[in-house]
Amino acid sequence: MELTTCLWFNGRAREAAVFYTSIFPDSSMEDNWIAPTDTPGNKQGEEIVVNFRMFGRPFIGLNGGPQFPFTEAVSFQIPCADQAEIDMYWDLLLADGGQESQCGWLKDKFGLSWQVVSPEMGQYLGGPDAVGSQRATQAMLGMCKIDLAAMKAAYLAE
Repeated sequence: MELTTCLWFNGRAREAAVFYTSIFPDSSMEDNWIAPTDTPGNKQGEEIVVNFRMFGRPFIGLNGGPQFPFTEAVSFQIPCADQAEIDMYWDLLLADGGQESQCGWLKDKFGLSWQVVSPEMGQYLGGPDAVGSQRATQAMLGMCKIDLAAMKAAYLAE
């Protein structure tokens, strides 16, 4: 059995699935469900569900209408290996209308929230030097996109 995440879109489920599967590894488009008759929010012949995988995990893109937009209450965290990977995902997810937030958070063009971060951050935010961790935290709070070198410099500063 697999836990599947359902993402509710306002008519853009296929566009979102194509976008996500084009940028994330171990991702693929799968089957879909076409409305066999008129349903609430969809007319006969319209695509209701798009099944896809991101990072090998199953997702459903549901063309559910405008009733339930995404909020920051749910986000996906991308554990990037290094600054180059942070930069790559940050730029890709912001393309065509995404919005920056702070501390590595952003919303993509569909309004879905992402945390573009790195496990390396734990060395600075939770390192053995409590004062250094405070400095690294303060540095991070001033960032939109995570800057690992700046966090490290803040942690190591005397």
